[in-house]
Formats: sequence, C-alpha cells, structure tokens
Amino acid sequence: MLKEFKEFAMRGSMVDLAVGIIIGAAFGKIVTSLVNDVIMPPIGLLLGKVDFSNLFVNLSGENFATLAEAKEAGAATINYGLFLNTVIDFLIVAFVIFMVIKQMNRLKRQEEAPAAPVTKDCPFCFTDIPVKATKCPNCTADI
Repeated sequence: MLKEFKEFAMRGSMVDLAVGIIIGAAFGKIVTSLVNDVIMPPIGLLLGKVDFSNLFVNLSGENFATLAEAKEAGAATINYGLFLNTVIDFLIVAFVIFMVIKQMNRLKRQEEAPAAPVTKDCPFCFTDIPVKATKCPNCTADI
C-alpha cells in the first residue's frame, strides 16, 4: 500500500499540480498586493480620498471611525470595502490567467500546423510520387 501511495504521489501530474498550486498562491499574494497597494489608493483618491478597506456597514448601532475600531470593539459589520478589493483582485487574476491560456493556445496552434505535403498522387496511375516530380516513375506519364 505504501508503494502504491508513493507511485500515486510522485506521478507527474500530481507534481505538476502541486507546483501549480504553490505558484498560484504566490501569484495571488502578488496580485493582492497590487490591488491593495497600487490600484486601490489612486481609485480611492479619485473618488474623494476613500479607503476601500475601511468601507463597512456597522450593524451594532454604535459609531466607529474605522473598521479596525469596530473589530476591536467586537461589533458586527458588513465589510463591503474588503469585498470590493477581493472582487478586483479576482478580476485581475482571472484576466491574467485568461491571457496566459490564450497565449498558450496560440503557441499550441502554431506547433500543430500541418506540414506541407511531400507527395502527391499521379492522376494516371494513382501512386504516390514526390511533389516536385514532373514525370511519374511508375507509368512515365508527364505531370
């Protein structure tokens, strides 16, 4: 049973999947940083110095200036600003993955392009002859 598990775990597709998950997690952190640290601050500035991470609805009835204060007090909140950041994060990741898959498909189609034929049929005896042939070697017909 241990041998079977080892064969299963070391199968090429399993290793590829593990590497993909690790790289995907690292890429997700990069995109999250891009959204939170680069994209959202200018958008917030354009919308009147709004910090999206501090947009929330307080369900407890008390007033809190920031989401951190509300969480510290244990107040129930709906954090729609964090949700907006996560949606933008997802859209960027989805777009990048789309572009990578699109490029891979384009390269794959180029690799699969059919090779030019090297033979053709003689119209008289129907045998395969080289494309550049001007006379059939089998029936001696001019082509």
